[in-house]
Amino acid sequence: MKYPIAAEAFDRLLCMMDDLREKCPWDKKQTMDTLRHLTIEETYELSDAIMENDLTEIRKEIGDLFLHLVFYSKIGSEKGAFDVTDVLNGLCEKLMGRHPHIYGDVVAETEEQVKANWEALKLKEGNKSVLSGVPGSLPSLVKAMRIQEKARGAGFDWEEKEQVWEKVEEELGEFKETFVGKDLTAAQKEEAEGELGDLIFSLVNFARFIDINPDRAVERTNRKFIYRFQYLERRAAEMGKNLQDMTLTEMDVLWNEAKVTLPGSSTPAASTGERQK
Repeated sequence: MKYPIAAEAFDRLLCMMDDLREKCPWDKKQTMDTLRHLTIEETYELSDAIMENDLTEIRKEIGDLFLHLVFYSKIGSEKGAFDVTDVLNGLCEKLMGRHPHIYGDVVAETEEQVKANWEALKLKEGNKSVLSGVPGSLPSLVKAMRIQEKARGAGFDWEEKEQVWEKVEEELGEFKETFVGKDLTAAQKEEAEGELGDLIFSLVNFARFIDINPDRAVERTNRKFIYRFQYLERRAAEMGKNLQDMTLTEMDVLWNEAKVTLPGSSTPAASTGERQK
């Protein structure tokens, strides 16, 4: 399969990168280190566009990431370490090696078999642990998901979702025991923090079993809360009031208004006292 038009567009980008690196004062100054935080920002902007299902923005953000990847490759070539050809050929070789069921004689007819083969191959390539490929700087919730997925790929997992839910209830009980009826000491707070971590980890596990992305679920709730709180602020301002001067009962009235004005919402307003739901 050939991609002549795509190759032409990619070559155009490479030529522009050469020009920018030579002629633009800002681009000339950049290093891998100075680009790093910008790349992270661009990745989150792509994530936002995906969450919004905005295909126009997704296309733009993919382009921004392409620019960063080409930029890193350009800097690598200047250091004599690698160039974009090395990057792309290395990727193609890795994909061929990791997909022996496509480019070799290994049989893998299910997604789980593919994942298991992938992790086994990574260990043969020198990884000391199935979990060593999980970046340490990943956000904690995403890291929990990746840890569990990789463990599953190695065959270490629960058999039934009911078992996982029992674990959730067990962890909830242990968390509750650490603080109910107590004024926590510093040591007890540390213990409670550990139990809360166990509870969240088990919830992530259960979400995985029922095919729900917990990171996406929490982000949906974040966005929902932001919309409702900002609605609350706007309505209070329209009424000539400050939130700090309003009672919780007054705020709940506006909060429930927000719940039925949320785009796509058809849920009737709930009773007061549910401002965080």
